[in-house]
Amino acid sequence: MAAMQRRQGPNVVGLFGVLQPLADGLKLLVKEPVLPSSANTVLFLAAPALTFMLALLAWAVVPFGEGQVLCDLNVGVLYLFAVSSLGVYGVVVAGWASNSKYAFLGALRSAAQMVSYEVSIGLILITVLLCAGSLNLTEIVRAQRTLWYVVPLFPMAVLFFVSCLAETNRAPFDLPEAEAELVAGYNVEYSAMGFALFFLGEYANMILMSTLCALLFLGGWWPPLGGAALTWVPGGMWLGLKVVGLLFLFVWVRAAFPRYRYDQLMRLGWKVFLPLSLAWVVLVAGALVAFDALP
Repeated sequence: MAAMQRRQGPNVVGLFGVLQPLADGLKLLVKEPVLPSSANTVLFLAAPALTFMLALLAWAVVPFGEGQVLCDLNVGVLYLFAVSSLGVYGVVVAGWASNSKYAFLGALRSAAQMVSYEVSIGLILITVLLCAGSLNLTEIVRAQRTLWYVVPLFPMAVLFFVSCLAETNRAPFDLPEAEAELVAGYNVEYSAMGFALFFLGEYANMILMSTLCALLFLGGWWPPLGGAALTWVPGGMWLGLKVVGLLFLFVWVRAAFPRYRYDQLMRLGWKVFLPLSLAWVVLVAGALVAFDALP
């Protein structure tokens, strides 16, 4: 990001600054946690742990290769959707337990934003499920062996990626951390490891959403174009490369675009993404029935 904006990043800790994240983590680990005197102590301490725990729970059903999955649920997509929906609670509890108007306003913003874009994500997932005929993530990837879903469902892939930006509170939709009007949003009262757990959860969600995007639209662990000549490369490596590419897009978008206003964010979610994704569900279902191509 520093290279994109031609500004000097932190480059002193380790070679080219690669150890800077470790230095930041160590700094937060040894800092003294500050508890606001009027906060609800139990909920205040539980909120960051809840956010981080939910971010890790979702990985249980994510396949990294053929048969390389912790729990191969037949309703894996439904499980992922349920766990990601619960992430709202960590944010709302953090804002309310802080007993601060700024934190509470940031929490309400974040909750409204996450719920709004979950609706469009749900409809986009339905288009993929119609094509694959299964809620199992491994089966969805197997169905893409010859043709990745990004080709027939390209508009949905773009909508899904933008919805992921909003769902994970990343720029240009990072309204919960809008420092101009809300100081730092729902986590304004947190310091030390409480603050660190929120951001670990946020970045874990970023990686999860990138992995989900790769599994649903980019063929998961299959090589490009179903190339038999490329099958000697391990499937997990192909999936890793796709995830890294999508994470690069997350950073690129953050460096390139200014922050949306809150009313623009809501208008985009409810008046643009919701009708578009709903129309595409009807179109895909109609096409599959018309051409007798239902799986």
